[in-house]
Amino acid sequence: MPIIDAQVHAYERDHPGRPWAGVLHGPPEVTGDEMVKAMDAVGVDGAILVSAFTMYRFDASYAVGVRRAHPGRFALVKPVDTTDPAVEEVIADWAATEGAVAARIMLNRDLPEDPADPGIARVLAAAGRHGLPVNLLCWGRLDQVAALAARHPGTRLVIDHLGLQQPFEPPVPPQPFAELPKLLKLAAHDNVVVKITGACTLSHQAFPYADIWDPLARIFDAFGLDRCMWGTDWTRAVALLTYAQGVEAFRVTDRLTDSDRAVLMGGTLQKVYRWGPAKS
Repeated sequence: MPIIDAQVHAYERDHPGRPWAGVLHGPPEVTGDEMVKAMDAVGVDGAILVSAFTMYRFDASYAVGVRRAHPGRFALVKPVDTTDPAVEEVIADWAATEGAVAARIMLNRDLPEDPADPGIARVLAAAGRHGLPVNLLCWGRLDQVAALAARHPGTRLVIDHLGLQQPFEPPVPPQPFAELPKLLKLAAHDNVVVKITGACTLSHQAFPYADIWDPLARIFDAFGLDRCMWGTDWTRAVALLTYAQGVEAFRVTDRLTDSDRAVLMGGTLQKVYRWGPAKS
């Protein structure tokens, strides 16, 4: 089974030809070539390349270019603007884009908390019609996600980063899993999947981060591994661990069997996003 990272980012340095809208925690630049080199060094076969919202907002053109240069290694996720009156057309165009596997809503960025918000509803309904899962950055909004999942049972909702707020740099919050019970309640909705991305950044211990496994086991038990996808959230996690540590922590733990690892580190992702890498 291939090893597939459920979330990485790639971006150029800030320059006039492609200016940044904001500054993301991480290196000044991580190009597609550099991301592939990091993956190759630790045996990661492919990754979901999520266009970096902080820098590029709703413009996924850099990610599309990276995927074009490395078509066998990356699939694409694009943030979409729920306030755009033409967002349904945006979703349709994105669904037809080669390599596109999901859209993304930055749910905790000044968007209404109303589950009936018409803009969010348009995105979820359009994505469902086109068979696109929708990734949700939704820490602090898990109750809203429960209502959205019930309103849109035909749309696959993918919870980014365990649905928990994760640090960009030390220190780790004293109770990083405090909101876990709200996430576990979402397991009742068959259309909800959880990305186990960035989990190592919630640890108070050094590699291999032994203190994350009890709360992760509760997630695995509630959702089943067939609704959980491992990933690193590289490069956001760079101030807390290396890329290799984010991968190896899930390889060396005795809390997963080999078959568990195969499902969590690639098997579920291939089913949810209907994509797999073709490493050259």
